[in-house]
Amino acid sequence: MKRTAVVNSTGRPRQTAAGPWPAKSLLDRAYNEIKYRIITCHYRPAEVLSEAAISVELGIGRTPIHQAIHRLMTDGLVSIMPRKGIMVRPISLDEAVEIIAVRLVTECYCARLAAERAEDSELAELNAILDRSEKAVAKRDVEKMMLLDRDFHLTVARAAKNTVLADVLRNLHERSLRFWFLSLRDADHHRNVLAQHRAIVEALESRKPDAAEGAMRDHILAFQRNVTRQV
Repeated sequence: MKRTAVVNSTGRPRQTAAGPWPAKSLLDRAYNEIKYRIITCHYRPAEVLSEAAISVELGIGRTPIHQAIHRLMTDGLVSIMPRKGIMVRPISLDEAVEIIAVRLVTECYCARLAAERAEDSELAELNAILDRSEKAVAKRDVEKMMLLDRDFHLTVARAAKNTVLADVLRNLHERSLRFWFLSLRDADHHRNVLAQHRAIVEALESRKPDAAEGAMRDHILAFQRNVTRQV
């Protein structure tokens, strides 16, 4: 069944917060907003959507919505169903396992590089993210923790000083967020993630590539265990 626009008590489309990615155009805004709703399961796995309903909900014209949908199809987040509409891609454990397998190779290498190359300003940024994460854990703010996790990993990737590697990891992290949101809702898991992030930062600050790689590997494997249990 196609989704209708979400409305508030006045009968007008509900205005929701913009997605947490920079938007330079209406296309970027449409793409970010729809992606955020998919990742946080506002648009549920296997749900069929319509461009018209999304356009009304977001207050964005049909052309940017149509273009954004095709970008999201390339990202693997939606499928175009002939004569049916747009379907949010179902959650796939096989996909999660494949993403994690690639992260174990690329992100552990990234942590090694970051231990050698991270600037003091990047280490300070990572510690600031840890401080914000601690507050989000205390408030049990799942969406905030998810976004801070993304910021943490992107900062580590940037600290490695390899732009190709950073681009690869950015794509992997974006594809991981929906699994993160579904599998790490428990407060104990949030505290464990925070502890794992602290171990990574400590290794980076100590300039120990082996320790950084090991801490990152432990973190990704813990994510894998949560995903395989709950997805």
